[in-house]
Amino acid sequence: MDIWERLLEKARVLYDPHDLSPFFYSNHVVCAVEADNGEIFTGFCIEGASGVLNLCAERVAALNMIVNGGRTCVRRILVMRDKPPYSEGRFLPCGACREFFLQLDVRNRDTLILTDFDSRSTVKLGDLLPLWWGDERYKNYAK
Repeated sequence: MDIWERLLEKARVLYDPHDLSPFFYSNHVVCAVEADNGEIFTGFCIEGASGVLNLCAERVAALNMIVNGGRTCVRRILVMRDKPPYSEGRFLPCGACREFFLQLDVRNRDTLILTDFDSRSTVKLGDLLPLWWGDERYKNYAK
């Protein structure tokens, strides 16, 4: 079993679209991320009647990684709905999630995002945000 199959297996368990209340719909988008140390963390989307309350599966997985693993660097991301990523580009993180991952850790520029499960096609996060506005701030940042 390769890493993408392992990520898919972890994410798929969470896929269970349902209403949490008359205002929240949940588990219709799921995600698994592999941290830089090989640990896998998962998350699911929660959408509310007011868009500002929405939580994307990718950011929920990242928050689980931070809280439960103390990590900020992501090697790989798999996002899915009812089936694994297919048709290149259809399952990419939204702009807010892309921005979140780059602000979280400069190394996330090299994060691989699965675009097609069958061919194992990927795209690097940094390629989705060329000439990113935050590069200068990272150059001056001493951890």
